Formats: sequence, C-alpha cells, structure tokens
Amino acid sequence: MILTHDVILDEIEKKNIIIDPLDKTLVGPASIDLRLGNLFRTFKKQSSVFLITEDSQYEMVTDLLEIKDGEQVILKPGDTILGVTQEKITISPSIAAWIQGRSRFVRLGLGVHIVSGFVQPGVSNFQMLEITNLSPSSLSIYPGLRICQLVFERCEGEATYGGKFTL
Repeated sequence: MILTHDVILDEIEKKNIIIDPLDKTLVGPASIDLRLGNLFRTFKKQSSVFLITEDSQYEMVTDLLEIKDGEQVILKPGDTILGVTQEKITISPSIAAWIQGRSRFVRLGLGVHIVSGFVQPGVSNFQMLEITNLSPSSLSIYPGLRICQLVFERCEGEATYGGKFTL
C-alpha cells in the first residue's frame, strides 16, 4: 500500500520515517522529493576489462568527487555517475520505499537510477543514485536539485536492512 501525503507526514511525526534534513514542502501527493548532495563518484576511463564478481566494489572503478554548493557537474551524452541525496533516510522495519526519477527530468534524458531503486525496510542511510545522461545533449546538475522522489509503502511483516553504505 503506497503512503499518501497526510500518511507520510503522520509517519514522520511518529518517527517511523525520518528524513534529515526535512523540508515538509517537498512532500507531494504520494511521495517526497529528495535533493542531490555534494558527493559523486565518477567512472575512471580505462581500456582494460574489469571482471565483475560478487566481490567487485564500485570504488575500484570510480573516483570520489566533491563539489561545492553553486557548482555543477556536466554529464556528456552516455555518461553515468554515482551521486547521493542530501537527505539521510531512516525508515521503520515495516516500511519500504522506491526511488523514482522525476518525470520532468526523464523527459530531458536524465535517468536517476539505473536499476536499484528499492530502499529496504529498516534502512538508515543516504540514498545512492545512479545518474545517467540518456540524451544526445550535455546536461548540467548541481547540489540541491530536487532530482528524485521517494515513494513509501507498507510491508507485510517487518525486516531490517543489514548492508553497509559508503560513497
């Protein structure tokens, strides 16, 4: 069951959903917009083949990039970078969420997550975004951009995410 505006605000009040920092004006009819943070990982340009295994880590093929407020990241056609949200998301073990791109940006060719849009119940971390320029033009993004939205849903039962997150 997807949570709507008033239910999201009620769950925030009950601390079943914690968004830090919280801007209540970003809560929509059935989601909350999340803003782009200042940390990114850019993919290294390499000619050798990188073998994907269960032990592969994205840190092996990316470089950390921090940009200041007011600066921009330029994505050329076909570029993919990793970014994080400004907001840290903490949800109870009975709530899960989905990261969705904002349609206004998708229509410009900006993909916000390639395939890993599910946010596990009981999570407490910043959300990593797999940002891709699918357009034939270069695109510019910047910290603070309302880049995606989070859609919450109730779980049948409870579970807690046990993985780790780092950028």
